[in-house]
Amino acid sequence: MSDNTIAIIDYSMGNLRSVEKAFQKIGADAVITHDHDIIKRADKIVLPGVGAFKEGMDNLRQLGLIDLLNREVIGKQKFFLGICLGMQLLGSKSYEMEETPGLNWIKGDVVRFSSEKLKVPHVGWNNITITNPNVLFEKIPDQTDFYFVHSYYFESGTQGAATLTNYGIDFVSSVNRDNIFGCQFHPEKSQKFGLEILKNFAKLTT
Repeated sequence: MSDNTIAIIDYSMGNLRSVEKAFQKIGADAVITHDHDIIKRADKIVLPGVGAFKEGMDNLRQLGLIDLLNREVIGKQKFFLGICLGMQLLGSKSYEMEETPGLNWIKGDVVRFSSEKLKVPHVGWNNITITNPNVLFEKIPDQTDFYFVHSYYFESGTQGAATLTNYGIDFVSSVNRDNIFGCQFHPEKSQKFGLEILKNFAKLTT
C-alpha cells in the first residue's frame, strides 16, 4: 500500500463500494478497511455511511476506531472526510432514537427535519450556498446541485459550516475545521461536481 492511500472506514454502515469506485474513477488509491495498521499508514481517511447515528457510533467503538481516529485525525492532523452519516458523527450529539454523543470534532447538534409540509427523508438533488469557501469547493460554482438522502441534519450556526442548503429551513450541508471536512450530500453520487470534490480532497497535501 502506498503512503498516499485513502482509507475508507468499514464500520458496517453501508455505501462503501460506491465511494471506493468514485475515488478509483478519479485515479485515487482508496481501500475499504477497518484494519488499524492500514488506517495508520493511510495518508487520508474517509468515513462514509448511511443509517442510524447510535449504531454508527456503537460500531466505531466496538471496532476500537474512535480512539484510533482521534489519534490519526486530531493528533496527527490527517485529512479526513465524513460523508452523510459520516459527517453527522463529527458532531457533538444526535437526538435520533435517543440522545447520543458523537465524535465532537465539530460543535453542533444533529436533529431531525420536523416540518409537516416536507417529505422526510430529504431525498434528491438540491443546491448548496457556499458561505465559507474551502479547498474542497475549488472549481465548484455556488448553487451547484448535489444528491442528498437524509432525515437528520446539522443545525445552521454549527461550528465550521461551509455550505448551507434549504429544505424548508437552512441546514448545514458541509463543514470544515482545519484538516476535517464533512459533506451531508453524497459526492460519489453527484456526478461531475461530486467527483470534483473528491478530486480536491484526494490531492490535499500537508
